[in-house]
Amino acid sequence: MTERKTALVVGVGARQGLGAASARRFAREGLHVVVVGRTQGKLDEVVHEIKSAGGSIEALVADASVEDDAERVVAHADKNGALTLALHNAGGNRFDAFLDLPREGFEQLWREHTLGGFLIGREVARRMLPRGQGTILFTGASGSLRGKAGFAAFAAAKAGLRAVSQSMAREFGPKGIHVGHVIIDGGIEGARLLSRFPDMKAQRGADGMLSIEAIADAFWYLHTQHRSAWTQEIDLRPWVESF
Repeated sequence: MTERKTALVVGVGARQGLGAASARRFAREGLHVVVVGRTQGKLDEVVHEIKSAGGSIEALVADASVEDDAERVVAHADKNGALTLALHNAGGNRFDAFLDLPREGFEQLWREHTLGGFLIGREVARRMLPRGQGTILFTGASGSLRGKAGFAAFAAAKAGLRAVSQSMAREFGPKGIHVGHVIIDGGIEGARLLSRFPDMKAQRGADGMLSIEAIADAFWYLHTQHRSAWTQEIDLRPWVESF
């Protein structure tokens, strides 16, 4: 009997968000999906949608930047099937003039992105290493590469996450674990951004924002890469985006 394979998606919110789109993509490939987020109601919507489409899924409410929570959700995902794919997609953003940025705000983004990514990555690696295979992915941003005015907290947090992913890739790649970092350069066509800027989609034009389904396809592509040609970092942006 073939052992069930599991995907863990950390950072699932609205149904029209990147975390949910990734969960849908992984479920369509036959993986049992464990989704993790902070809001039970939003998780319930994602679970209902995927189960209605015939997928296998369950949800856990947790904060990945809390060590006990990170250990709990990873252990649960691996207990319910061999954990073969993990995506850390958690964390928010904020804009502050540098002199107005409070320490608490700077620290909060660091906890969500860098610390949370480290904790999830560490716990997942502990379970994948004995099997010598698996994929660990992190959602990055243009802030991973440069700090723009007003986004010091976000850039510092994302740059830290990128460094964590690179260190993991260099240590665990030779042991069979594929670690990938995906830079999202542009506005994501999801509920979070469009709820704040409802006119953005029309302003950007056709395919002027990143499709959540297209990003999820890229995540799956990384997972299926042959180990003789692994990608550690990939950048995704709309065709009209300047860079």
